[in-house]
Amino acid sequence: MRLALYTPQIPQNVGACIRLSACFGVPLHVIEPVGFTFDDRAMKRAALDYGPLGHMTRHADWDAFQAARAPGRLVLFTTKGANPLNDFAFQPGDTLLMGSETAGAPNHVHDAADARVVIPIRPGARSLNLSVSAGIGLFEALRQTGGL
Repeated sequence: MRLALYTPQIPQNVGACIRLSACFGVPLHVIEPVGFTFDDRAMKRAALDYGPLGHMTRHADWDAFQAARAPGRLVLFTTKGANPLNDFAFQPGDTLLMGSETAGAPNHVHDAADARVVIPIRPGARSLNLSVSAGIGLFEALRQTGGL
């Protein structure tokens, strides 16, 4: 199981995902460009002392990420998802991909995904925070696959 962030824009979200990956022992992949510098104080504050444990890999762009990606399905979390999270069956080798906070994922990323998942929320609500979505999705994927 792996967690990937597509061009994140908010440093606190990346910091929270560093902590998330460290706490669950899951590699984190960040696909650049990002909307901040990696020495940003806000990201470091959110990651606290979990940074060295987070197993974070930075990829220069989408093509570099795709070239380096381990075998397994690419599961895109999106508000335009086709499968509700509660109906989706995860596999141990999945890479859970979260789109950018401001723009989501572009069409070429949607096209590359093996599956698209939406986290059901109440009607009228727009979306969840990126790191909250990552936590919900990763926990469910690990729960289903015996990775907790």
